[in-house]
Amino acid sequence: MIKLYHYPLSTNSRKVRIALIEKGLEFERINIDLSKKEQKNPDYLKIHPFGQVPALDDEGFIVYDSTIINEYLEDEYPYPPLLPGDSEGRARARLMEDFRDNHFNPHFIEIIHETRYKPENQRDQKVIDQAVAQIVKCFDRIEKELEGREYLAGAFSLADIAFMANFELMERFNIPVDSKYKNARAWIERLKARPSYAASAT
Repeated sequence: MIKLYHYPLSTNSRKVRIALIEKGLEFERINIDLSKKEQKNPDYLKIHPFGQVPALDDEGFIVYDSTIINEYLEDEYPYPPLLPGDSEGRARARLMEDFRDNHFNPHFIEIIHETRYKPENQRDQKVIDQAVAQIVKCFDRIEKELEGREYLAGAFSLADIAFMANFELMERFNIPVDSKYKNARAWIERLKARPSYAASAT
């Protein structure tokens, strides 16, 4: 059976959980508690040399980094497909996943570092406010990419899955999606209605 080394609160861990559930794959969840720094244990470093989550063990083959894991799952278990069949569509999905990984998700990590690991009187509200502003700004591009489409690459794909992993944090941190982003707001509701969204929460 597939083993997923993950931390329930990690957005990148959830990204892989969603993909596994969408593929209909059975997998064992192995919790690596980041709050206890279990990711730095020598045994886990043999699985993930950089001491991060997630990592996946598929019958002895180990792969890490959430984007690479999901690409592996798409190659190894191609049905149902989570990337478009045409090269342009696949490139579009990968571009949007890269946008999420490098321009959207990092600002959530900034907020988490301020709110989860610091006493309230030591939090830098300016850092939090700037991170929220950058997250909201990302919806300019998301809105344009969704023009005339239900999903970022046309059909539901790994690009949408990547963003799904952050929706719960948006609610927790009270990050609004302005009413002017009609395409994005409808897209978020479509994604949250997928069974994999609730099933991937832990």
